[in-house]
Amino acid sequence: QDHLVESGGGSVQPGGSLRISCAASKYSPDTNCMAWFRQAPGKARERVASIYIPNYQTTYAASVKGRFTISRENANDDMYLQMNSLKPEDTAMYYCAAAGGCYLDWSVYKYRGQGIQVTISP
Repeated sequence: QDHLVESGGGSVQPGGSLRISCAASKYSPDTNCMAWFRQAPGKARERVASIYIPNYQTTYAASVKGRFTISRENANDDMYLQMNSLKPEDTAMYYCAAAGGCYLDWSVYKYRGQGIQVTISP
């Protein structure tokens, strides 16, 4: 059974908005950080946003800062990524992940989703 499951992806026009979700199937006490990664065709996977659960501190990649907002529902451990002013270069597979700390390296994350496609096109 997947620990993290993404939903809400799809196709939108440039300038549009989309919110993707990450449902946590069970609580993991060793998780202090949840993050969103993305990978576009031919490019390396990059972390776009993270949230440090103990103090809800958020971090964003420069390419999305001011346009994306990461949030987490404390009641059910679900995480969200609100994406506004979307650009064609935001097109990618988006993945959620959870770990003991907020790392930039995807491979360090203990819990990882399967990914969901987000496409920005006219």
